[in-house]
Amino acid sequence: MMESRFLDRALALAVENVAAGGGPFGALIVRNGEVVATGVNRVTRENDPTSHAEVNAIRAASQKLKTFKLEGCELYSSCEPCPMCMGAIYWAGVTTVYYGADSDEAAVAGFDDRYIYDELRKKPQQRTLRCIQIPSPSNSEPFDAWRLCDNKVIY
Repeated sequence: MMESRFLDRALALAVENVAAGGGPFGALIVRNGEVVATGVNRVTRENDPTSHAEVNAIRAASQKLKTFKLEGCELYSSCEPCPMCMGAIYWAGVTTVYYGADSDEAAVAGFDDRYIYDELRKKPQQRTLRCIQIPSPSNSEPFDAWRLCDNKVIY
């Protein structure tokens, strides 16, 4: 089964990344049965909290394919993607996500994203992270400029 071959590669990337001092996560972007790009977790090596395997694979695939839309692509991840990565996956338009370990297994290893899912269900005013909208008549100006722009690229 092709899916298990790609998942095995994502798992191997994750194990190799741990040996290299990174986090236990690996991902691939596949299109038409071919690996387009790979990514590993580089959060601690790059001091970048957004440097997750899935995001890095999406970035690499987008650069290689010269597009910000990865329709027709599949993502294989060593673990169920976190909320941030799922957002990136949706924005990229990936068709299908295959993953190995689930979020409960990740939590046992110290990677627990449940609090983020719980926080996102709350209204901004109820979150533990202070989220305060500042009223201003200028708030809609960027969107007005976008609507009037003749050469915008819709995404």
